Amino acid sequence: MGIFKGTLTLRRYHVEGEVPEDFRTRFEESLQAHAFKEPVSVVHAEEVLGWCQVHNLLDTDFSQRERWLYNHYLVAGLRVDKKVLPSKLFRAHLDKRLQAWCEEHGRARAPSSVRQEMKDALEQEMLAKTLPRVAVTEFCWNIVDGWVVFHSTSEAANDRFRKLFRTTFGLTTTPFSPLDFLADVPDVAERLEVLGISDYRPEGVGEAW
Repeated sequence: MGIFKGTLTLRRYHVEGEVPEDFRTRFEESLQAHAFKEPVSVVHAEEVLGWCQVHNLLDTDFSQRERWLYNHYLVAGLRVDKKVLPSKLFRAHLDKRLQAWCEEHGRARAPSSVRQEMKDALEQEMLAKTLPRVAVTEFCWNIVDGWVVFHSTSEAANDRFRKLFRTTFGLTTTPFSPLDFLADVPDVAERLEVLGISDYRPEGVGEAW
């Protein structure tokens, strides 16, 4: 719950696009549609992501607006789950099974088809017993002023956030430049412009999702 207390490490974005007048209803429906959903299969190995409440990552019901909409601030979390098998342990188990097969069949090495079959079977067994790695990153969106902060500086996490934000709300995000904060100090901004400093963003950073 870093949005409500504690220190913040974040990136800030402009939100581009027109917010609908009935945004409360529209955004409630959009958040519900893109809320985090547990995978059907316990052996699902792909990354799963979606929105959750900042109060509890297990709460993915957005029907109570007072839990995610505070006046004109929308607050929620991006939850990302992924099952990752311990590579060394997996390899050790696989080697043991291959060794047993070779001893049983009097072979020095198991054929590739047998190796693949054992590898797939072991992967399914271990995935069924493995809990996913869970990451939750919060964001706060000032709907009136048109900016949003995301509580992470990770490139991968920000890419996921911007893509899902656009899919959910139909609006794009562009990173703030340091010069954006000088809008209320025109003299300083003008002197920087004269020096040829008009944008601190590296090439590609300003791309909107």
